[in-house]
Parts: sequence; C-alpha cells; structure tokens
Amino acid sequence: MPDLFDAQAEQARQERAPLADRMRPRTLDAFVGQDHILGEGKLLRRAIMADRVTSLLLYGPPGTGKTTLARIIANTTEAHFTSMNAVLSGVKDIREAIQKAKNRLKHHQQRTILFIDEVHRFNKAQQDALLPHVENGTVVFVGATTENPYFEVNNALVSRSRVFELKPLDEDALRQVAAMALTDTERGYGDLDVQITEDALDHLIGTANGDARSVLNALELAVETTAPDAGDTIRIDLQVAEDSIQQRAVLYDKEGDAHFDTISAFIKSLRGSDPDAALYWLARMIYAGEDPRFILRRLLIFAAEDVGLADPRALQVAQSTAQGFEYVGMPEGQFLLAECCLYLATAPKSNTAFAYFDALQYVEDEQTGDVPNHLKDANRDKEGLGHGKGYKYPHAYRDHYVPAQYLPENMQGTYFYAPTDQGYEQRIAERLEQWRERDVDEEVIKRAQKYADAAQEEAP
Repeated sequence: MPDLFDAQAEQARQERAPLADRMRPRTLDAFVGQDHILGEGKLLRRAIMADRVTSLLLYGPPGTGKTTLARIIANTTEAHFTSMNAVLSGVKDIREAIQKAKNRLKHHQQRTILFIDEVHRFNKAQQDALLPHVENGTVVFVGATTENPYFEVNNALVSRSRVFELKPLDEDALRQVAAMALTDTERGYGDLDVQITEDALDHLIGTANGDARSVLNALELAVETTAPDAGDTIRIDLQVAEDSIQQRAVLYDKEGDAHFDTISAFIKSLRGSDPDAALYWLARMIYAGEDPRFILRRLLIFAAEDVGLADPRALQVAQSTAQGFEYVGMPEGQFLLAECCLYLATAPKSNTAFAYFDALQYVEDEQTGDVPNHLKDANRDKEGLGHGKGYKYPHAYRDHYVPAQYLPENMQGTYFYAPTDQGYEQRIAERLEQWRERDVDEEVIKRAQKYADAAQEEAP
C-alpha cells in the first residue's frame, strides 16, 4: 500500500520540478520529433504500442528525448518498469533489481523492463553483470546513452539490443516544444499571458543546438524572472532571451543574407590562406547556431575545389573531420572543425580540378569522337572485330609508362589539365611534362615514318 506521505512528497516534487521535467510527453502522440524511428508504421512505434519492446539502446545527444521515450514505454507497458542511473548505481543495485525481476517473473509471471540512463557510465564489470539476465529474458534491457554505443558499450550487450539513434531536434520541432510549454495550462504557462517576440524565440531555438531541454530551461528562466507589466502580460524580448540563455544574439538568419555572407567570408578567408580570419568566421557561425554539418560539407568541397592536388591529404583531412564529428558531436567536435579549418587555410592551393569542367564543356560543344580501337573492351569482340588490338600495357614498359593515344583521333594534342607549381602538384607537373614530351617525340616519329612510307610507295 503506497505511503500517503510519499505520495504527497511526489506531488510536491512534481509541482516544483523544472519546466523541462514537467513538460515531458507522456504518450507517443505527444512526443515531438524522431519521426525516423517513431513515425507511423516504424518498428519502434509498433513495438511500444503493441507492448512488445525488446532490449534496446537509445543513442543520441542531450535533450533529444531518450529518457522521455523510456518513460513513455513505462506508461504503455504491462511489464514492471524499473529505472536507475548509471552514475548513481553499481553492481549491488543491478543484482537487487535482477533478483526482484526474477521473483516477479516467478510469482506473478510479469516481465520487467530495466531502464538504465547514461549506461555508458557503467564500467565493463557492471555491464557484464547485466548480460546473462538480458540473454535469458529475466529483464528487458533499455539503455540510454549520449555516447556511441558501438564504442562505449560492451559489444556483447550491443549485440543483444536494437540500437536506435535519436537526432537533434530541428527548428520546427523546437518551436513546437516551446509552443506546448506556453499553452499547457496544467504543466506549462498556459494560465499566464506570456508574449515572446519572434526574434527572441529564434534566439532561444538557434542557440539550443537541437536540445529541447535547453529551450525549455531558457524559457523557464525568462518567464520566471520577468515581471508582468500593468496588464499582467509577461513580455519576453531579445534582451531577455539573451540574458536567459547567457548568450548574445548574433545577426545570422539561416535563410537570409547573413547566412550566405558569413559562409562566403569563411570560404574566401580559407582560399586567401588567412587562418585567423577563417577561425573567426567559423566561430561566428558556430556561436550563431549554424549546423556544423553544413560547414563540414563546405570544407569537403573546398578541399577538392581550392586545395586540390597541391595537397591531396586535404580531402582526407576534411573527410576524416566529417566522419569524426559524427562520433564526437558537440561541443568537443569544435576541436575537429578548428583543426580542419587551420589545415585547409594553411595548405598550398590549386584549383586545377576545374579542368573537369573544361572537358565537360568540350563534350557539350564538340562532336563526340569514337573510342580508339585499342582502348575498346577486348573481352567480347577481340576475335570478331579486333577490339583492343594494339593496346600497350604501361606496366610492361620502363617507368610504367608508354606513349599511347588515349583521346579520340580528332582530339590528339588537346590538354585540359595544367598543373600548378604549388605544393605536391609541382611534382605532378614535372612528371606530366616528361610524359607529354615523350608523347610528342612518339608523335613526331610516327608522322616521319608515315611520310617515309608514302614517299616509298610513290617512288618508281
């Protein structure tokens, strides 16, 4: 029988709980975002609604709904729901929970769902203590983690669980979260007249970095610390929003001129080999809430377009940064962005990749020449049509190179690629110059032989 004082204490706790805790959705229909795993017809949604949840790991950054989703599972299941936090619990707590689950299953034939928040905080021994009981079905394990489970959770535990990744909430979802808090009369501020300006709301959402808790915490501080005016209206403007989230707003409209002007300044600073300016514009974008993945895409493009073969490693650095960022996330991912920015800004530059577009223009403007016979596929038509006849295998020659005709007949002597003398490309230029000189020599010899043969035929 529940203790009356415990019930009163829980009610008092809920009344004093932070807005973010009070506004946790209680049903799937009220859950905002994560449609890729909880949309209509999705596996996880079907499993929760059918009360057929199996062991799973919820992985994603803070404020994306991992704990809330676990509580929704608790509200919809007929199984007993037990929760613990890995920061505050140890092997003793796990064993006690497992024993109770065994008793529950033995005496009442009731399953137990064991939810462990921040499961990556458990060490290997603590995680191992769960394994046999997850495997034999004593408990259905539900873990939540902000760290990549494939790195921070035992492989054996991961292999026994379905992993679902929760992603940062987009702007529309965060606006919906804020709107619910402002209109909910039971748990939010629906019983108050709160007026928030559009730029103030934009600032709260833009600096939240996809974190619903951050938006609600800032909104709570703004409402609770702003005195109502004579008409009992609480007005939240940009200044109040800045104070509430402790971050100054930067003029940066992600759909307007500030967005395009800032990324333009960033790219031009990289191209101009100014690491200080590049870092400044990078910091300004991150501070204003720009999506880091947008910046990473531009860094990848820049590495190929503006650094190119002057430093072939630049593209590898940009690619490694993009991949590493997916593992690390924010805020530590800023180190990766900064290092990539500095590498690209200080790398030698070459835009010779534009040679491709010269070739593309040639294809568009000129008549397409036939593929030279010796370059054609010999696997099918070698016997009947002689395709591939006369092809010289470069690896069979000195320096793995032999002069040959690789362009259509009407394009001999056409060049698209002109390497610069910057960085590694200087070595390419020297090598290519030697090859092209040998091509010219070979062409001269062929022409001289052609004229000699013609002269011999005309001789009496």
